[in-house]
Amino acid sequence: MTEKVTRRTFIKRTLGSLLAIAGTGTGGYYYAREIEPRMLDITRHNIKSADLPAGFNGIKIVQFSDTHIGFQYTMDQLEKLISKINQLQPDLIFFTGDLLDDARHFQEENKMITMLNQLNAPLGKFAVYGNHDHGGYGTDVYKQIIEKSGFTLLLNTAANVELLDGSSLWIAGIDDAMLGKPDLAAAMAKVPKNSFTILLSHAPDKADEAARHPIQLQLSGHSHGGQIQIPFYGPWVTPPFAEKYVEGFYEIGDDKPLMLYVNRGLGTTRLPFRFLSQPELALFTLQ
Repeated sequence: MTEKVTRRTFIKRTLGSLLAIAGTGTGGYYYAREIEPRMLDITRHNIKSADLPAGFNGIKIVQFSDTHIGFQYTMDQLEKLISKINQLQPDLIFFTGDLLDDARHFQEENKMITMLNQLNAPLGKFAVYGNHDHGGYGTDVYKQIIEKSGFTLLLNTAANVELLDGSSLWIAGIDDAMLGKPDLAAAMAKVPKNSFTILLSHAPDKADEAARHPIQLQLSGHSHGGQIQIPFYGPWVTPPFAEKYVEGFYEIGDDKPLMLYVNRGLGTTRLPFRFLSQPELALFTLQ
């Protein structure tokens, strides 16, 4: 199927989801528009791997994703989110794309930079591009905000995180699959063999390709968990490159499978609704 057909199908399903929400009645419509999008589910997970260097046992990672600020998610919500992230006292912070919904209509870059600089993570803050970060001529805007906020922007490259005892792990990051040019081979080029590696990819469906590389964990967003979940059916809308892996944990591959986690994200896009797919902030503890 071509990208054009995929996009058309996505839009068709999006319109269908609006009808589905309307069909739940006034109460369901109000809940999906005004209540659930403002909830926050802080999920907590242990990541166990025999390949993890001993020095990283107990290290905490916070992943947040898909804020889409400017559509429904507000700067006030971001400020509260930053406070909650810092309360979790993470060692590492990962942002997996789609900071702004449309860069052309955002005028608070300096305020956002000040706010994101308040995020504390002693071992570093890392980010990758999402499709909305490229869209609307936002590529340079996103880069400026992220880098001035103290994040390392991983564009088909990797960074080493080393502890005082000499143990280290690698964080690899690839470009967005819809509007960017992801290159996993380039991202992994400088990662030494037998290294514990975490891949940041906005698009979860890139995991099938990632599983062919020596990567232990992939963290993604993009799907919004479907954003609207229909009981006994599942996610009603899934965007391109998040159609196979939509929410939560997956194991991909047979020999030493890749562990994938798909974060539901925080904001909304296209439609200002969430239904049975609460906004998520994920905390991982390495073991």
